[in-house]
Amino acid sequence: MGKSKKFEELIVWQKAHQIVLKVYKITSCFPKDELFGLTSQYRKAAVSIPANIAEGFGRSGIKDKIKFYNIAQGSLNECYYYNILSRDLRYYSVNEIGDSLEETGKLLNAYIAALKKLDK
Repeated sequence: MGKSKKFEELIVWQKAHQIVLKVYKITSCFPKDELFGLTSQYRKAAVSIPANIAEGFGRSGIKDKIKFYNIAQGSLNECYYYNILSRDLRYYSVNEIGDSLEETGKLLNAYIAALKKLDK
């Protein structure tokens, strides 16, 4: 965790970036009348995950870092919901992203926990 020189080296950021790519692929097949609704919201939430990880990485204080990682967690939870909604609306039948969301959530939680230990 402590030796990364750029945010792109963080595994949690790499996993979050993969979520964005998957969300863009998935939502490209959504109905066109969802373009300014679910498609836009889902993409915005997905992009927010790695963006906030990157922003937190650039902060110098641990509390500032944790703040942005917590925002990333919130966006991750948004994506969990949009995944459920998309499935329930039958926009796709296979859960193409659930495992990625879960894995990234665990990594983000572990990263925040490690930072909290450093802050004591």
